[in-house]
Amino acid sequence: MLAYDAAQTAELLEAVRPTRIFIPTLLAVMCGLRRGEILALRWGRVELGDNRRQLSIVESAEQTRDGVRYKEPKSGRARTVSLSSTIVAELKAHRARQAEEQLRLGIRPDENSFVVAQYDGNPIQPNSLTHEWVRILGKTSLPRIRFHDLRHTHASQMLAAGVHPKVASERLGHSTIGITLDLYSHVMPGMQADAAEQVDAALQAAISARGSGGRVV
Repeated sequence: MLAYDAAQTAELLEAVRPTRIFIPTLLAVMCGLRRGEILALRWGRVELGDNRRQLSIVESAEQTRDGVRYKEPKSGRARTVSLSSTIVAELKAHRARQAEEQLRLGIRPDENSFVVAQYDGNPIQPNSLTHEWVRILGKTSLPRIRFHDLRHTHASQMLAAGVHPKVASERLGHSTIGITLDLYSHVMPGMQADAAEQVDAALQAAISARGSGGRVV
């Protein structure tokens, strides 16, 4: 399993920002969405308000010999993914650009419009996104990874930052927490070391407080 670290992720986002795969890349590396989930996402499932900043994953795009079909997510159930302020700002800007682009063609976007789409609003095929990803990544000095590995990047960075595996599992749409723990066990040793240090620091602080008569010094 390959994944980028924080510095490589920042370099990647800077490299793809001028391209049409910026939003798909952002949704994969900062939300952990699968390729098919990104390409099936519609604006009616995205909430960018001050009180509710989230998107709902209810279907996924699957490449077939006859084109694209839409089906339920891999886990077999829908999920909600919370959005950071950065993602909200980028999606708002993207929606405005997309609407302007489509209105010039006489197309009025609505709730059924795809978040990631062609110029004319039509959906993008999964294979097309993969081909564009390989082409653009090849112009950078970053390690060559699959588009799907951006999801692994998000998961690894979440766990390394101390996010509880149960939360990570729900965000990624795994059917059980066991899948998350099995897939990302390589991140766990570092988490255990951090946990040991945190428990030690808390205990030492309590011991020091008792030694000073409970007074804060």
